[in-house]
Amino acid sequence: MPPRKVDPEARLRKICMSFPQTTERLSHSMPTWFFKDKKSFLMLMMHGHHQNQFPHFWCAAGPGVQEDLIASAPDQFFRPPYVGGRGWVAVRLDRKPDWAIIERLCAEAYRVVSGRA
Repeated sequence: MPPRKVDPEARLRKICMSFPQTTERLSHSMPTWFFKDKKSFLMLMMHGHHQNQFPHFWCAAGPGVQEDLIASAPDQFFRPPYVGGRGWVAVRLDRKPDWAIIERLCAEAYRVVSGRA
């Protein structure tokens, strides 16, 4: 039996919507998750964005996380435009992503934006 294909958008939606006071809406034509409908913590680019023409997402990250992830796996993580200067990190979804790591990154992004421990 062939492996089941993962729908990254559905999977990210399930993860992000599990956090309290989270909403989803399009922002810049992309699915985006917000805390209290005000502060975004994750944006999904299923069809790429500018020079990065592959599925990926950007998420908020704590101090030093962006640099550590990029240094540890530059083929999987990169500094996104616009929000990269604020510490956000971009995660490729086209290279067999580790969903356990993605779940932790989503939780961290939510925590950073919401201020909840």
